[in-house]
This record gives sequence, C-alpha cells and structure tokens, in this order.
Amino acid sequence: MSTTGIAEQEHEKEQRASRAVIGERSKRPGVIRRFADNRFALVSAIFLIVVMVAALLAPIIAPYDPTRITIGAELQGPSLKHLLGTDPNGRDVFTRILYGARISLSIGIIAMLISVFVGTSLGAVSGYFSGWVDSLAMRLTDAMLAIPVFFLLLAVLASLGPTVPTIVIAIGLTSWMTTARVVRSEVLRAVNLDYVLAAELLGASRGRVIVRHLLPQALPSMLVASTLGVAQAILIASALSYLGVGVQPPTASWGNMLSNAQSYVFSEPMLAIWPGLMILFTVLAFNFIGDALRDALSPYQN
Repeated sequence: MSTTGIAEQEHEKEQRASRAVIGERSKRPGVIRRFADNRFALVSAIFLIVVMVAALLAPIIAPYDPTRITIGAELQGPSLKHLLGTDPNGRDVFTRILYGARISLSIGIIAMLISVFVGTSLGAVSGYFSGWVDSLAMRLTDAMLAIPVFFLLLAVLASLGPTVPTIVIAIGLTSWMTTARVVRSEVLRAVNLDYVLAAELLGASRGRVIVRHLLPQALPSMLVASTLGVAQAILIASALSYLGVGVQPPTASWGNMLSNAQSYVFSEPMLAIWPGLMILFTVLAFNFIGDALRDALSPYQN
C-alpha cells in the first residue's frame, strides 16, 4: 500500500476517534453550563454587557456633551440634572463616565487583539518549526519580558505623543509575551499527534497545518489570555492617563478622570471614586471571566 493510502487510513481513523470523543463529551455538561455555574463570572458577564451597551449608546444615553464646559456649574453634587454631579470644569460626570467607557474599553479590546495576534503567530511558528526558529523566538520573548514594559511605554509615548492610536499599538506590541509562551506550549503538545502527522503526509502546507490543526488546540488558552489581556490593557492605559501620558483631555477616559480628580480627593472624593470603581469592577469582571473560561474549557472537567 502506498504512503498516501496509509496516511488516508490514519486520517480516517483519527476522524472516527474524534467523533467518538465528541459524542462522549456531548453527554457531559456543556461549556456554557459550566461557565454559568460560576456565579461571579455570570455576574461579571452581565456587568460587562451592560457597560459595553451603555458605551455604544453613549451619544443617545448621555445627557450632555462630554467636553462642554459650563461656567457656574462647577463641582455640583448629584441631582436629577446631573446624576453623578459635575467636575471642576462644570462637565457632567455621568456623561464622561459613559464616554470614558468607550475609550477605555476600546483601548483594552484593540490592544488585546494586537497582543493576541502577535503572540499567537510567534508562539505557533516557534512551537511548530522548533530548532533555531524556536530559540530565536523564545530569546526575543525573554528579552521583552526582561524589559520594564511600563517604563518602555512611557518612553515611547513621550517620544511619539500620547494619541489614542499610539497608546493602543504601544500596549499591544508590549503585551504579547505571555500569549506567545502559552500558544507555543500548546503547539508543542499537539505537533506530534497522529492527525497532524497524517495531514503533513497528505501534503498539507505548513500554514494549513498550523491554522487548521494546531491553533484549535490552543484556542481555550487563547480565550483565557484574551480576557486577561483586556483587563491588563485597561489598567495600563488608566495608569498612563493618570500620569499624564495617556489619553489627553478633553477626551474622557477613566484614567484621566482619576488624574483630574486628584486635587479634589478630600474635598470632592466622589470625583475619583466613580472612575476608580469603573476601572476596578471592569478589571475584576474580565479576570473572573478569564478564570471561569479556564475552568469551563479544561479537558479534565466532568
């Protein structure tokens, strides 16, 4: 029998085995059910959905222009006219919280996508090709891990200017290392499985083997890394804004709202508490969801 015939038989055996495993797993509680059993994750998911919908609908929901300065309306307390009061420039705090969510979440999500794309690509190539490619990729990863990323970001933004696109790209390109290591380990675990070897014998290109057969094995780890990456990016962006090298006023972000409130932390503490709570709850929500996804997608769950 030819090599191609043997490879086809092996591929068919692997497919039958996969169908058997899928059939067995279908009898177990599904991923969604296991995720929903985690109450903290479920509440976190609901909270994030509400925040994201509110951010998307901010032009409709927000009662005021987030950058409009109103003389005579400075530092007013909560009222029917201003639900969360006003800031030192007479701007409505509730409106700026909503628009700040648009900026902070956008930075977190887009930076995470860049980070996951770079980390996944490098980790998959490193794990599949091994040898000098793996050594070079991992030494690059080690070098990036050795650099204090926050100070690197400060230097980059001070040089290029703290615009939103620059912040997003800078955070994304300095946050991929953990994802690269995780994906590499998953690819190394799967690269010698029978169905991968069968695909190679059948003439599948290296790119097809990586995308169609190896990356799906790393998908659970990538999902967990993605949720945690959003939380990390939001924290970094907020810290940069607090230090004055992040999103610049009058554009609203939770970080620069905290920065603007630091002079009034004792006289008007709510100016700092509202954006601080939004950062805290959002980061906790993404972390809870990441932990729940890790448990729900674990192959050892019954």
